[in-house]
Amino acid sequence: MPQISVNRLQPGIFVSLSGHGWMKHPFLLNRFCLSSERQIQAMREMGIVAVEWDPARSTVAPLPESPAGSASAPEPDFGCAALAGMQDEKRVRLERVRQQREGLARRERQFEQQAVVAGDIFRSLLARPQDAHRHACALVGGIVENLLGTENMVIHLVSQKSREGGLAFHALNVMGLSLMLGKTLRLPDEDMRHLGLGALLHDVGKQDIPPRILRSTQRTAPEEEFYRAHVGYGIKAVSALRALPVPVKNIIACHHEHCDGSGFPNRLVAERIPRLARIAAIANRYDNLCNPFDLREAKAPAEALRQMFRNEAARYDRQMVELFIKTLGVYPPGTFVALSNGSVGMVVETNAADLLHPLVMLYDPDIPRSEALLIDLRDAELSIESALSAAKLPVETVEYLAPRGRLDYLVEGSRN
Repeated sequence: MPQISVNRLQPGIFVSLSGHGWMKHPFLLNRFCLSSERQIQAMREMGIVAVEWDPARSTVAPLPESPAGSASAPEPDFGCAALAGMQDEKRVRLERVRQQREGLARRERQFEQQAVVAGDIFRSLLARPQDAHRHACALVGGIVENLLGTENMVIHLVSQKSREGGLAFHALNVMGLSLMLGKTLRLPDEDMRHLGLGALLHDVGKQDIPPRILRSTQRTAPEEEFYRAHVGYGIKAVSALRALPVPVKNIIACHHEHCDGSGFPNRLVAERIPRLARIAAIANRYDNLCNPFDLREAKAPAEALRQMFRNEAARYDRQMVELFIKTLGVYPPGTFVALSNGSVGMVVETNAADLLHPLVMLYDPDIPRSEALLIDLRDAELSIESALSAAKLPVETVEYLAPRGRLDYLVEGSRN
């Protein structure tokens, strides 16, 4: 970008301070559009005489250059006060970012704890089925109560220590995404609990399938038949839970059925597939597209939704798919985005009440990843210009924003 004298700046000029170091200036962002004279005065106080500017992103032209030798009456120097004020504002904003980062870390711990509980449930189903049932109901019940007791939903992207999510992480994703869609569909309390429990247990039968077959992307006919048997193994695994409601069992039995009759094991068609199973099938497919065993095959959120809507529409309840897409939003968590200031970020949190203004983590090589900026677009003078493909981004950008490659979700209720 070309440079311009600070004396030619005015509000509306888009500037970059990347060369000055993020920690050394009082502004929250390295790249931004000037909005006040106070910002320009703060730059002067820092001793900055010239900055880079972007004519394409500026809304006004620079001030004309002062004629050589021209003299003007001295002005009072308000730079010190302006700089101090900007530094105070930055401290306030950074404190908010710190609180947001702590909130994300708290949710990550919550998700990991839920994964431990889910893993224990799966392992104890045969030996202690009633204990497993009780713990599963408690896990689902807490999440459902949180969702039903609030007006909106917030969908959080959760960063895990391991790239390998395993059965528990997939189960939690499908449960959370299913309940998200269930809330949008305004399901009653009992249906929500059945949906959550069935989604949590939908793949429990995979514990009896060899990992080699589960991970294979090119199964032989016998291997595919063995893989499909996980549905039957799942029903067998919960057979000791005599109090398990039929709708829960039907989610386990029917989460691979397709509305066009191409699914398994019973090739059910359309309305013959139980409603809750149709919901879980959508959540299951979405998570499998985003988090395949081979993460090199992973779809970006928007790509996964596009494939389900355009290429696989006949398989799923169309109205439910449309509501699923609407609920996740234009920019689902995990989406790489280009922002209006030229920065690249990743959506880490979306709120159903304002889908166009999510919480975004910014890529900035000047800032350690552990201290990465989180920008709530509802508060910032920024907007999303487009979604980006990870394949077209530099490796360092992708690894900064999504070091583990997985997309795990925690869905919570919100009163905001």
